[in-house]
Amino acid sequence: MLKIWDSTMLFQGSWEEIWRENRHGGCWFTLIALSLILVWHCSKTFSFRFSSPSNPTTTTTTAISGSTKIHSQFRISEIVSDADLKFLIEKLDQKLNESEKWEQVIDKRNNLLSYNAKCCKPKDGPLKYLSVTVFENCSPEMLKNFYMDNDYRKQWDKTVVEHEQLQVDKINGVEIGRTIKKFPLLTPREYVLAWRLWEGKDKTFYCFLKECEHPSVPRQKKFVRVRFFRSGWQIRKVPGRNACEIKMFHQEDAGLNVEMAKLAFAKGIWSYVCKMDSALRKYSGISHPQSSSAVTLIQKVPPGLDTMNRTSSESTSATAFCGQTGEAKERKISKRPSRKLLANGLLLLGGAICLSRGHSSLGAKVAMAYILTKLSKHGASSDQSSQS
Repeated sequence: MLKIWDSTMLFQGSWEEIWRENRHGGCWFTLIALSLILVWHCSKTFSFRFSSPSNPTTTTTTAISGSTKIHSQFRISEIVSDADLKFLIEKLDQKLNESEKWEQVIDKRNNLLSYNAKCCKPKDGPLKYLSVTVFENCSPEMLKNFYMDNDYRKQWDKTVVEHEQLQVDKINGVEIGRTIKKFPLLTPREYVLAWRLWEGKDKTFYCFLKECEHPSVPRQKKFVRVRFFRSGWQIRKVPGRNACEIKMFHQEDAGLNVEMAKLAFAKGIWSYVCKMDSALRKYSGISHPQSSSAVTLIQKVPPGLDTMNRTSSESTSATAFCGQTGEAKERKISKRPSRKLLANGLLLLGGAICLSRGHSSLGAKVAMAYILTKLSKHGASSDQSSQS
């Protein structure tokens, strides 16, 4: 269920990678900077709690206003519908996204794995991500079962600390679950999601997930409930090869600063995908009993949508998206980032963590805006130098 590619799931990998890159001399500066930010943030949080008590009722009402609500007369089968599948297919079709400005984020590969991702910042709403991952020596059925096995995920994904199934519609196959994910220096994130699977022709599988509310899971102050979540994927065999690909669309708002989320994704996603690949290789040799779930209750893709997807697949080659094109090569960073840039990135990360909790003062926000401006100028100058 938890295809949470989003920024937050990658902090563990991003911290480790940044530490390795910055260990020769810059790490002490980074530690000092982050320590000062953390101390300042804790002192502000402590004073805020005693000086400005919040209104839990108002906060809860505001937070759930954009989510799908479930009450006694609402059938969960209506939460994820064929209309969501149509939305997913359209998002995965690059030609329908030509009006949006997409930026290449990462393109890496090894002998068993390749991963390509790009992102888009809409005018209103969180970042959108499109990614393609190709696994060699893998069947679509195994990849689908692996992706949806939440019990096994808890074994290899150390950010997942809790998961429970809340409800299943045995007629339409809609499932609702709750997951708690924990990240360094952040309040644990709580995901209450509904999802549904479809099977099309030629062993092509789809899954779509969205946020919802469930009466058995009231909001708790010790967790940050993810208030917006739209994610989905398509799994299919790569023609002419013993490999399969998963193409994914993802958009979520987990209460994080946009620049921090983007930095964490870029720095940590490759190590996370490699860890996922290692877990996938071990999956086939383990027994995995399945109870009633969206996987066992998978639905058939409606004929009209299946035709729509086949037309889209023929017009958009997978290699055009995940392959190593000349444009992707030009955008690769040829030099290792400087220690100064790494230190600034961690300073941004620490400051954004403070802002993500909502307790920052106006002065802190102005300071962070200044840092963001400096970093964006530095990035622009770097791009101009590489083009020259």
